[in-house]
Amino acid sequence: MTSDLLAKSKNRGEKKQKIQHIDYNEFEQVIEVNKLISQFDNAIERLKDDFTQHLSVRSSIGAIEMMSVKFEGKDFTLQELAQISRKPKLIVLNVSTFPQAIPDILKSLMKNQMKLNPQQDGTTIYIPILKVTKEHREMLSKNAKSFYVKCCDNVRQIRNKQIKVIKQKEKLAKDLVFRIESYIDILSQQYMSKAEQMLETKQKELVGDSE
Repeated sequence: MTSDLLAKSKNRGEKKQKIQHIDYNEFEQVIEVNKLISQFDNAIERLKDDFTQHLSVRSSIGAIEMMSVKFEGKDFTLQELAQISRKPKLIVLNVSTFPQAIPDILKSLMKNQMKLNPQQDGTTIYIPILKVTKEHREMLSKNAKSFYVKCCDNVRQIRNKQIKVIKQKEKLAKDLVFRIESYIDILSQQYMSKAEQMLETKQKELVGDSE
């Protein structure tokens, strides 16, 4: 994967900064390339998770099931704490197995950006599925942009931290440092472009999806 990314980056890098070819072995000797790629991948995965958990137009069972609930100091998905079923215009949570988790579940449901309005009856929680308005779609689209910005910030932080490490290394030739820094920059730009594509796709889904 890394070598493919570097190969794809070469032409764009030369146009931007006139970088000469750098082979993978040289790159790997200076930094832990696979670790860097993994960190960038994790930033994209967090963006995917944010989109899935917080930006559902239809308040689907899938989004509800994966919702995070902090219970007794630990993070759980809602499906780990409740049995979830669906009725017409209603999602039903059976929390009889972990009734002590009900306050935390209600808190997570009410603060979620899907604007849920849960109603408790004993150990059962009912969640009405509201009609999705144009305003709600637009609000979700704006929230998607916020998650995208956060992802790009994470990518930049990873990039800046890695470049700082490079600059602190001793006995590296200046031209080598320049090439390595430039390739780190190219990789970060690739990941931000990927995040932007994900944002465009999600916003089209949120605003253009029809009921």
